[in-house]
Formats: sequence, C-alpha cells, structure tokens
Amino acid sequence: MENKSEVVIVGGGIVGLTLAYQLLKRNLTSSIFIIDKEEKLGMHTSGRNSGVLHSGIYYPTNSLKAKVCKEGSERLKSWIKDRNLSINKCGKIILPTDKKLDNQLDILFDRGLKNGSKLEIIDKNRLNKIVPEASCITGRAIWSPNTSVVKPLEIINSLQDELTEKGVNFLLGNQIDKINTEKNSITLKNGLKLFYKYLINSSGSNALKISKYFDIGNNYQLLPFKGLYWKLKKNCPFKPKCNLYPVPDLNLPFLGVHFTPSADLNPSVSIGPTATLAFGKENYYGLNNLEPYDSLKNISTLLKQYLLNRGGFKKYVHEQAPLALLPFMINSAKKLIPEIQAKHVLLSNKVGIRAQLFDKNQSKLENDFICERIDNSIHILNSISPAFTSSFALADKIIDQFFLKIN
Repeated sequence: MENKSEVVIVGGGIVGLTLAYQLLKRNLTSSIFIIDKEEKLGMHTSGRNSGVLHSGIYYPTNSLKAKVCKEGSERLKSWIKDRNLSINKCGKIILPTDKKLDNQLDILFDRGLKNGSKLEIIDKNRLNKIVPEASCITGRAIWSPNTSVVKPLEIINSLQDELTEKGVNFLLGNQIDKINTEKNSITLKNGLKLFYKYLINSSGSNALKISKYFDIGNNYQLLPFKGLYWKLKKNCPFKPKCNLYPVPDLNLPFLGVHFTPSADLNPSVSIGPTATLAFGKENYYGLNNLEPYDSLKNISTLLKQYLLNRGGFKKYVHEQAPLALLPFMINSAKKLIPEIQAKHVLLSNKVGIRAQLFDKNQSKLENDFICERIDNSIHILNSISPAFTSSFALADKIIDQFFLKIN
C-alpha cells in the first residue's frame, strides 16, 4: 500500500501535535500524516511530565527556551481556557535550601524579569501565608504567580481530536522500518509506504535515531534520565497549595525534587521527579525495555565526565543521582518542608524519562532546544522541558526558522 502526504510528522507528542496544528492554522498545508509507534498518544514524555506550565524563570535570555517559554505558556493557557480544560493557577515558590544559594535568587529573578516573567522577591512572612509548611533558611524566596499546573493527557487527547476533525491522518501503532531520503519515502513495518514532500522528526527519545537516516546529529549521544515521583498520602497533615521548588544548580538541566499540586478539583500533591540514568529510552519500570549496549556506553560517558569533573557531573552524581532512593529523596524534600517524613509519602505509578542530549564534541549536556534541518526534513533533537509549556510558540518558531526556508 502507498500513500502520499505533503507533510509527514514522526512522533505524536506535544511538539508534533502543535506543529501540525499551526501548519493548518497558518494555511501552510492541508495534507498531514502523523506517525506514532504507540496505539495511544501521550505514552511517553508528553503524557508523563509533571504538568507544570513554567513562566520562563530559569533560562538564559539568549536561549531559545527563553524566547518561547512565556509566550508559549500564555498561548497554551488561552487554548485551555477556550476548551474549558483543567488548570490549577496555583503559582510557584522557589526557595534557597542553603545560605550559599541565596545569591542565586537574584540571578533567577533577573533572568525571569528579562524573559517577561511576573515575579516578586518575598520575605518569610509572605511565604508563610502562601505555604505555611515551607522553610525559608535565608528569609527570601521568589514568588511566580503565573505558574500553573495542567493535565498533559487531557491536552494531548483534545489536540488529537481537533486535528482529526481537521483532516490530519494518524497512523498509530506503526513503527518505521526504513526511510529512503532520495525518494522521500517512509516504509512502515506493516508494509505501508508513505511519500512525503516535507518530513518533521519530533519523535522525542527516538529523534536522534531517526536523524541518522539523514546523516545528522552524529555529534550527539542520548542520555535518558529516569524521573520517579512520590505523592503525599491523603492523611498527610500538610498539603502545599502551590508549586514549591528549590533553587536549582544552574549548571545542570535538572530542577531538583519539588512539590507539585495536581490540576484536579481536590488536588493531590506529587514530589519529584528524580534524575537517575535509565537503562533504556523506555526503561520506566524494573528490567523492562532494557538497552544493554546503549546503557554501557552511557555509563562510560557519565563516568568519564565524573572523573574529569566536567559540566557539574560530579555534583550531579553526589546530589541528584541518589534521589531515586527514598531516604535521600526525603532528606532533599525536608529542605523545603522540614516536617515531611517517609510515612507521609507513597511511590507514584507515574514515571517519566527525560531524553537528554549530550554533545560529544563539547563534552556537555545540551540545555536548550535543538532543531536542525537538512534538505526537506526538520529534526527536533532536544525537546526537553519546557517543551510542553512552550509548544505553540516553539512550533511557530520552528515553522518560521526552518519550514518556511525549505526550497
């Protein structure tokens, strides 16, 4: 069987869906196929993230993240409001968990203001009114009132329904067998062959694998980091009503263990995620979906960076990697809420994997979105957080900078 489509998008996560949405909205095409190897959308990163809509605090002002986060957040909130979807406009507190980190508040505050975020530096009295349970070791914190929490799967499903109504063809449960870049064709393992004019690779943790067909992305290595979540038990004596984050290590792409209320009418509170090397791109649980060869290569890379103490890897190994173990996670959470104990939490069934690119040439983790084009194909290689928040604005940026320049 053969089909022709002007645009083929590989990957039905939030980036692929919003790219399709904006291509249609801007009348740039009316012929789109979206391929996803799963029977349902949202089975991986887009459906497993915390649901936090970030306000643009953390990102250097010259980064692509900084350019699209705030606008993307506002557009997604408006989209959600128009469809009456779930959203918890609870805000966010960022606390220094050590006196040495107090000056990082000023760096974050300055970055956030430059990126258009609405922020305040608040004192201990104001903090106690917002989150009475929280500890404030330096007497200062950042308050971000525009940070919200949503239900990622609800958004994914709504986008899929609307795109289907607009004529987008979804090929779900279909894996790619091969790609012929000269004939502009994709052959699926079920025998279906698709011919395309434009190809967009937004396949998340598989994006680097797909890019190899086009001989790009060869200087990158994928390091998958597993994020475990715990949640507060229903009988827990405290329940923070807003996001509660520590001041992060700005040299690493991880934000540390934090508290996040859900977008339910009666919100539950999750704690996490951790950031421990996974033994496969989809190694969510136990020994499932192991990738032994890639795992050995990734461990070797991390060990080398640790021994050379490059890019903060030694600090990561000492402070972030152990957080997958409950005692270490609780100790970290205590820096935000001192009264929390192991008896107050239980392990959530929610597990995410951050598909993090490592630049082999520069020996560093890539902490910005990375998109590359070759001929008539576009490859979103590093769609890490805040890709969900930024999705609509990021889609337009990719269209403007890459899609419109083809031919």
